[in-house]
Amino acid sequence: MFDALVEIFLAEGFARFTLADLAGRLRCSKSTLYTLAHSKEQLAVAVVVHFFRSAAERIDDSLRSAPDPADRLRRYLDGVAAELRPASAAFRADLAAFPPARAIYERNTSIAAAKLRTLVAEGVAVGVFREVDARFVGQVATLAMVGIQQGTIERQTGLADADAYAQLAGLLLHGLARRDGDATAG
Repeated sequence: MFDALVEIFLAEGFARFTLADLAGRLRCSKSTLYTLAHSKEQLAVAVVVHFFRSAAERIDDSLRSAPDPADRLRRYLDGVAAELRPASAAFRADLAAFPPARAIYERNTSIAAAKLRTLVAEGVAVGVFREVDARFVGQVATLAMVGIQQGTIERQTGLADADAYAQLAGLLLHGLARRDGDATAG
């Protein structure tokens, strides 16, 4: 049932729905929805948590088969972009306007930023990426990710979250790539 709710929320947002609306869409009773959460607000939080948790699991699964740090970084950011691509403007607006949901997105952005710093540091350590300060790269990426999460990037560039993550992936991968003869700090 959570997957069906995620699909509805991603396509249409969640603020405008009542539990009766959702029950009708899912062809179930309101009491069935009450088994998932005690209120519409709690249901929205549970669905947003489910969305981000499921997305993280799928992304992490894709990393397991990538031995190369550059490929892991690319898969990670491409995975984030792919997971966010179905998120409509209504869903993104509802996330921003509902503090508990916004907090979940913020927490997931922090987790993503930490993961990104780790992936960059691993790539530098094994020489796949040129010598850079992984903390700096991670912090710059974190600022971009927070800008994506808070809607600043979309307002300034017109790029939806998924497209912004795809652009960030390209920027990082090309900026970190070793060049022929590159053996010193950049």
